Amino acid sequence: MPRATGPLADALAARNVLLDGGLSNQLAAQGCDLSGDLWTGRVLAEQPDQVEAAHTAYVRAGAEVLITASYQVGNDPVLLRRSVRVADRAARAAAHEVWVAASVGPYGAVLADGSEYRGRYGLGVDRLAAFHRPRIEALGGADVLALETVPDTDEAEALLRVLAGTGARAWLTYTVAAGRTRAGQPLDEAFALAAAAPEVIAVGVNCCDPADVLPALEAAASVTAKPLVAYPNDGSVWDAADRTWHPPSAPAPWNVAAWRATGARLVGGCCRVGPDVIAALRTPPP
Repeated sequence: MPRATGPLADALAARNVLLDGGLSNQLAAQGCDLSGDLWTGRVLAEQPDQVEAAHTAYVRAGAEVLITASYQVGNDPVLLRRSVRVADRAARAAAHEVWVAASVGPYGAVLADGSEYRGRYGLGVDRLAAFHRPRIEALGGADVLALETVPDTDEAEALLRVLAGTGARAWLTYTVAAGRTRAGQPLDEAFALAAAAPEVIAVGVNCCDPADVLPALEAAASVTAKPLVAYPNDGSVWDAADRTWHPPSAPAPWNVAAWRATGARLVGGCCRVGPDVIAALRTPPP
């Protein structure tokens, strides 16, 4: 079945949908060099066939949504559009329905210093909107936009401002810790920003500890009836100074049943979560 035949929003209204996992760890497993500020974007620029192979690994694991390699490429329109085309090729080769979600990473990602885990860049909403506008325009060929790893409400407000009136559809996911955004704002207030936005088809969290998922989803469910999204890391902590992950002493448990009971329709993994975990999350349609 080439590509998805209907909007992702319709699928989320009817059933659980399986998201892919971490692109960086899969590219590393394929032997790719992710050094430098572009990170996965370096592989997209130099070896796009390897990015397609990584997407394909997740398709074979059962993923129904592929997130593009555009997270850290800044405002380069060539690479942004290429990221969608590469994911599209993998989706069209799949034997099941697959949607392409264009990653719109936070401003902190292009700084390559871990700022997305702090937020509060010192930029106002207007400047953040100006940064994101050309990126969102260049990624318009995807089925949906993944406004992901958002660390604070200023950036969420900027993204929603750019999205308004475009006709595009998106999900909005914050990176969180200890029941708040990474910048320290209450999660109910953060999720409320998107509650009335018709362009936003789902809200939730990504790039966080699995233990932080359920409280965040409960906060989201308290202010919106939109479907929820959850794709955490494996429990490792990113050290921006050393540019290394520090893994947990034991695998972090994933309470997926509770996530779904709270309203999570779109579940997958982020950093250090590979195809094996995605395959284990696969469930038969209801």
